Amino acid sequence: MSAGYGGRHQRNRTQASGDRHRRREVEPIRGRRDEQRLAEELLRLDGASYGRYRALTGDWDFGDFTLTVQKVQADPFAPPSRILVRIPAATAGMPEHAWRDPVRRRATADYLARRARQVLRGTRIRIDAGGQQVVERSSCQIRDGAVELRLGLELPGHGRRIDGRAARHALCDTVPDLVDALCWEALDTADATAFADSVADTVALRDRLSELGLVAFVGDGAILPRISGISDLPLRDAVPFTSPESLRVTVDLPYRGTVTGMGIPEGITLIVGGGFHGKSTLLHALERGVYDHIPGDGRELVVTRADAVKIRAEEGRSVVRTDISAFVRTLPTGADTSDFSTENASGSTSQAANIAEALEAGTSVLLIDEDTTATNLMVRDERMQQLVHGDREPLTPFVDLVRPLHRVHGVSTVLVMGASGDYFDVADHVVMLDTYRAYDVTKQAQSLARPRQDAPFTVPARRVPDPASISAAARGRTRIKRRDMDVLTFGESDIDLRFLSQLVDPAQVIGIGLALRALVEEGLVDGKRTLSQALDVLEERLRDHGVTFVGRGYYGDYAAVRRQEIAAALNRLRGLKIHRQC
Repeated sequence: MSAGYGGRHQRNRTQASGDRHRRREVEPIRGRRDEQRLAEELLRLDGASYGRYRALTGDWDFGDFTLTVQKVQADPFAPPSRILVRIPAATAGMPEHAWRDPVRRRATADYLARRARQVLRGTRIRIDAGGQQVVERSSCQIRDGAVELRLGLELPGHGRRIDGRAARHALCDTVPDLVDALCWEALDTADATAFADSVADTVALRDRLSELGLVAFVGDGAILPRISGISDLPLRDAVPFTSPESLRVTVDLPYRGTVTGMGIPEGITLIVGGGFHGKSTLLHALERGVYDHIPGDGRELVVTRADAVKIRAEEGRSVVRTDISAFVRTLPTGADTSDFSTENASGSTSQAANIAEALEAGTSVLLIDEDTTATNLMVRDERMQQLVHGDREPLTPFVDLVRPLHRVHGVSTVLVMGASGDYFDVADHVVMLDTYRAYDVTKQAQSLARPRQDAPFTVPARRVPDPASISAAARGRTRIKRRDMDVLTFGESDIDLRFLSQLVDPAQVIGIGLALRALVEEGLVDGKRTLSQALDVLEERLRDHGVTFVGRGYYGDYAAVRRQEIAAALNRLRGLKIHRQC
């Protein structure tokens, strides 16, 4: 019997499955594709099999904007369908001051996304609009005055049958209403302008830190405490921050004018005080100071250098060919600590690796809270040294390295310390928190200091990643998913991101996955460049093309992420291989 239709019972299951798949294919609607035709087709599809929604795929001309159905969900229980709305500049009507400058363009796009979320509340359509931070995201982009919105839509159904009337309302009523609401003349333009002004001031302040010899600035009147550990909203009735007079700095900003606050100078700064008095709260605000915040957050004038990295111990993480020899001279196993690898790092080796990797990725500021560190890597007191002599202790504590790290290599440290006075010996500045009020106690701390011998610090070797090992992690399909903000699924590999505390948005997790994909597919990690050089090129491409550079072919939501978190995720990719050190 032939292998044609009449011989289907003799074909193998793979062929039959392929034929069933082809029978399920739905041709896109042909001919005129405008708003009226879309409304007609949706009513015509009412009651049809849910899969027929795929006929909507493609562009629909609404006259003053274009709606594109990019991806249709397989059934009512699948992730939402994806639609793209392009609003031309003539329709959007935005003045150039709202989008010409890259900073204001990002701020205005963020403002529009938040306005869109308000308009869409209670509908079937969703937009990724973020939380308290203003980051570039795929959901709203502005290009030469035109606006692009990437939306999620739960296409309605009765069971597995199309609800055409509800779909018509979503696409032909809700979307046009949204477009009308986002046109400049429909906005509270004073509020939109003030939003962008606030972000521009934050960026200007951060840009001036280096010139002022500072690593961070905390504005007078800032609200640092949050409602809870699971909410980033400001705490009501919190004590506003006030700078110690000796550390107060005055800065002129483009829109706010003259502002004052505590400047944290380059060097080694300790944050001390009793338990529950605000030490970790201040450090947490500094961690988030690498981002801009929305007006009303309370941290608009809390800024940290953009490359600052929070360091902690991370027991159990994998480490691949990382030079930790500055911290760990030898190991009982005889492993080479200048080329150290493990599948299960200890607290001390993981923290040493985290510091080495942060330096490799390019940081000028380390942020450390003693509560999340490996104690034996931080300090060894006199009595312990008397009992366990130096020749028996392979670790060089951070207290002996922190000064040369700054004086020789220009890397500053801000450290929360409440249990050990050894860091008084090396501190340039000491700030005490008492009931959330800051005091400069540098002179008192230095009066308690003792002479200390520094250890030499050698910058860790640079590493050249193997691109094949990153591709192998995907095993032929670069599936990119997230589990909240804890885990990034990259192909067949799960990357543990739980301890990357400077990630602030779930969309950034997807942004990391797309950046890893781009590093390989764009040839940036090529087996010749160091990781730092590859990240340099990626940053340049992102500056030129925006965050959508990494998202080609990806229809979901994602947001911009710093090179420091991209590098940190790559370093946690089990299966990563390093060609060589240099």
